[in-house]
Amino acid sequence: MQTVVVGTSGTTADDVIAVARHGARIELSDEAVAALAAARGIVDALAAKPEPVYGVSTGFGALATRHISPELRAQLQRNIVRSHAAGMGPRVEREVVRALMFLRLKTVCSGRTGVRPEVARTMADVLNAGITPVVHEYGSLGCSGDLAPLSHCALALMGEGDAEGPDGSVRPAGELLAEHGIAPVELREKEGLALLNGTDGMLGMLVMALADLDRLYKSADITAALTLEALLGTEKVLAPELHAIRPHPGQGAAAANMLAVLEGSGLTGHFQEEEAPRVQDAYSVRCAPQVAGAGRDTMAHARLVADRELASAVDNPVVLPDGRVESNGNFHGAPVAYVLDFLAIAAADLGSIAERRTDRLLDKNRSHGLPPFLADDAGVDSGLMIAQYTQAALVSELKRLAVPASADSIPSSAMQEDHVSMGWSAARKLRTAVDNLTRVIAVELYAATRAIELRRHLTPAPASRAAIEALRAAGVEGPGPDRFLAPDLAAADAFVRDGRLVAAVEKVTGPLA
Repeated sequence: MQTVVVGTSGTTADDVIAVARHGARIELSDEAVAALAAARGIVDALAAKPEPVYGVSTGFGALATRHISPELRAQLQRNIVRSHAAGMGPRVEREVVRALMFLRLKTVCSGRTGVRPEVARTMADVLNAGITPVVHEYGSLGCSGDLAPLSHCALALMGEGDAEGPDGSVRPAGELLAEHGIAPVELREKEGLALLNGTDGMLGMLVMALADLDRLYKSADITAALTLEALLGTEKVLAPELHAIRPHPGQGAAAANMLAVLEGSGLTGHFQEEEAPRVQDAYSVRCAPQVAGAGRDTMAHARLVADRELASAVDNPVVLPDGRVESNGNFHGAPVAYVLDFLAIAAADLGSIAERRTDRLLDKNRSHGLPPFLADDAGVDSGLMIAQYTQAALVSELKRLAVPASADSIPSSAMQEDHVSMGWSAARKLRTAVDNLTRVIAVELYAATRAIELRRHLTPAPASRAAIEALRAAGVEGPGPDRFLAPDLAAADAFVRDGRLVAAVEKVTGPLA
């Protein structure tokens, strides 16, 4: 099993994926343990002073003006966790909760939060045991961090609330901790607050969405190339010299991917040999690299933001190297929220252009000799008519999900927290968008491979043949009379989702960009 060592200087996207999705084991570096102890010493010294210090010896938010006496401070930390664990709605996915907890541990280990080493060790122990606190869909406004989601995680560290065990059953967190020999945490000054005050949920979802979108953009380049073949289009528009004169990196990468897939095709270039020759292919085919490329460049910007956030210590107040404990606004989720929304816009457009290509394949007036709806016996058979309806419904949903969450703000905490990012909401809708985009690309794949096989007198590119053969081996049937279509579409979805499409093509082309 992979081991991820958490130090003081942040973490990487690969480490987040390893812990969240693949159950990597976590260890704390000696450097992190030393930094935790040093910062805790500063907090303990401040706690012993008569002067109030926010987060150490005061209330929180709009209640920060009250000085809390020493005998009530442990109760204060317990209470903030219990009261803030106020989420509602469906459970959040296990991988999201694991990313959330790991990223909070990353900040704790920075030595900027004042949390004791034993609290950090318990966080690592819970993750290593496969215990996943129950976190709910609603409760974060993306400012002061993902408060309710993080509070449900902190509650489990205290042995309270519910959690999912490694066997998938949901039980009281205290029982699961006891079974794995983990002692519940007894929180001290500042520790409850430090466990709640971060952008960890939205950041974890951003990191995972970027990993998924990297695969989907390669998949979309492949399906666009297959559609170009099926429509007997021209690959000349993909020439590197054309994209060099408009040097957007993503555009050049998308065009190069499509050209690699089409190398050796016997279907391309026939657009001027028909009875009604085309001067140019339609925008949905000809401009595929421009649209997919713009999305890739959006992803590059989002990765930059994610990498900066992964290197950050997000808490309030923070312990500075010179011993000061200072309040700040670094918990505001705007940087992450904006790129989450931006990615949802790009995903909607990628889905939209893929759907337009699919519709073109099915329309006998625009498909250049293909049968209506790619049906076996049009009229008796409906072919892929309703598959495109499903794809259109998914694209319509993608467009609704592209409406930015980060443009909204609802004041909270008696107007103390009067501007919030809604970054958690942006992340949640992006996850749905990525899920639906996968399905949209799967429908184009299903239609394009069938259309190519219907061009029986022409030979597709070797990479296209590899994609078709792998898809058929996965149980997705080719052309023929109407049949129950949902299982085929589900199998095509899985084929795209788990990366088999990209893997099949890359065996021929080599790595795609």
